[in-house]
Amino acid sequence: MELIKDAIIPAKEALQKAPQITGVKTGIEGLDELFFTIEDNKLKKLNGIPKYSVCNITGVNDTGKSIMAEQFSVYQAYLNKKVCFITLETPANFVVASMKLRTKAMGLDEKIVDNIIFIDATSHYQLRDDIIAFLNTLAYAIKEFKIEFTIIDSITGLFENKEMMARVIVRRVYNFLKKWYQTSLLISQKRSSHELLSSEAAGGYAIGHIVDGTIVLSKEIIDTPYKAKIYKKPLGEIVRLFRIDGCRMCGHDTRVRFFEITKTGLIKILKPIGGDDDFGD
Repeated sequence: MELIKDAIIPAKEALQKAPQITGVKTGIEGLDELFFTIEDNKLKKLNGIPKYSVCNITGVNDTGKSIMAEQFSVYQAYLNKKVCFITLETPANFVVASMKLRTKAMGLDEKIVDNIIFIDATSHYQLRDDIIAFLNTLAYAIKEFKIEFTIIDSITGLFENKEMMARVIVRRVYNFLKKWYQTSLLISQKRSSHELLSSEAAGGYAIGHIVDGTIVLSKEIIDTPYKAKIYKKPLGEIVRLFRIDGCRMCGHDTRVRFFEITKTGLIKILKPIGGDDDFGD
């Protein structure tokens, strides 16, 4: 029987290599203050998502997943950080046009696109069908351009015709991103509107079980007097809801919140459904 001694790591040795948990500002209004750590036995806002985390953003269509990913990417590029945006849904030239709109809406310099590198898997089927080719290509980009942030929109594209392989594929991508110390957003798609605020997506719970945390975006049409009373909105309007479904790297606000997509195409996280927005103990 083979013995792999390198897999045995004393806790003290692992602790020496453990990264400090710090916050990465997202550029998304209302999001950064929802994560916290503990300092002197008190909660302290992290002021961003945890650095080196791999976070899943899921939801049905038209809930703002790609907008959130683009907004995050543009803001990191503005801070002069290198971003790798992997697109499996829309060709890169169309994605960058969308990013220019986010840039204008956020009042940032359009030169920030100098810090964004695309891997276009929409026109290179090998990257979608061969996980080894995909990871080798990403490794080259990280080394060549000194990438710190990796966005995949969407990771569903890596297993959409082989969902039985979802867990294996997501696990390999996750381990790769952790090895390269990437702060990452993985966009995933829900197949139906059943249980809108659950983290289940294409491939079941494969992504949610593996990644460090999941953000769920959903929308509800106010089509009954009951919903109008609950959400305090008139019939015919759309209510957008946001929830953090766990984060193993730090504490987080667990409440369901309203959010909006502004007329200029930016996401803003708003108050909790209950209305009380105190940070709490």
